[in-house]
Order: sequence, then C-alpha cells, then structure tokens
Amino acid sequence: MVRKLKYHEQKLLRRLDLVNWEASGGNLAEVRALRRYRLGRREDYAQYKALARSVRALARKLRDLGPASAAFRARCAAALLEKLYGLGLVNSRQSLAVCESLSAAAFCRRRLPCLLVKLRMAQNLRHAVTFVEQGHVRVGPEVVTDPALLVPRAVEDFITWVDASRLRQKVLDYNQERDDFDLAA
Repeated sequence: MVRKLKYHEQKLLRRLDLVNWEASGGNLAEVRALRRYRLGRREDYAQYKALARSVRALARKLRDLGPASAAFRARCAAALLEKLYGLGLVNSRQSLAVCESLSAAAFCRRRLPCLLVKLRMAQNLRHAVTFVEQGHVRVGPEVVTDPALLVPRAVEDFITWVDASRLRQKVLDYNQERDDFDLAA
C-alpha cells in the first residue's frame, strides 16, 4: 500500500495525474525528431513546424484561388517554389504539390551539421554538432559556431574547414596534401 502524501507533496503533484497519464502522439514524434537531428533546443523544432505549416497554408491558398486570378497564382507559385528551392527545402520547382507536403524535417535536413554528414566531413551528427560548436567549420569566410544555421543551396559549396583547424591538418595529412609552408604561417 502507498503511504499518504504530505501536504507539500500533494501541492507539487496537484496538476499531475499519474494514474491516467497518457503520452501525446505529437510529443513522441517531436522527441524522436529532436534525437534524430540532434537539435539542441526544442524551440527550433517548434519554429520549423510553424514555418512548414505556414508554407503549406500558403500553398493551399494559392491552389484554391479562382480561375480569374490565374496569372497572379502562377506568379506567386513560381516565386514560392523558387524561394523554397533556393533554400533547399524542395527538390523540384514543378508544382505546388511539393509545397503542400513540406515538413519540419526538411528544415532540419538543411541545418549545418546535417550537411556536414551529407558532404562526408563528419561521420555522424554527434560529431558534426561538436565540430560546429568548437569552431572547426566555416561557411564562406565566416566561422560558424551555431549548429542551427540553415544553409541555402547557393552557399552549400562553400562549407569548409577553418584554416587553423586541427581537423583540416589531419585531413590534409591523410590525403598527403599537407604543405609545411602554409602551416608554419
């Protein structure tokens, strides 16, 4: 038999019903996504879900426009598809159907650590997040220490190691491309 709870214990557990507790389905999916993409903050995933929801709503509104505004609908749909393709969230610029199936995972896949794994600069997401947080990676001329950076398609080719990084030196040693003159400076 369970002992009777003291007053302060009852006060702490007033809002929590341990007998009828059920895990909500959305919460488990969110935790699974947080683990899969190594998201450090739950707020980032909530923002990605909100952005994906607004893009889907916009695509639905564009789809439902009447035949009188066909030219406007075509212009807006092309602009939306071009923007999403440039960000790397969709793979084709063909139709609004790809916009209506956009999810928060598409935003998570465009984060810098995921692209490091895709470019084979890191073995897994855990190492990629560590490399970014320690300052071993740069995008263009800027050193990036925030793993939540969303990288567009145009900048994806400019992801490299920082010049003074020990990882860069190890990669150059492994590929037998190390120049002692560059490393001495």
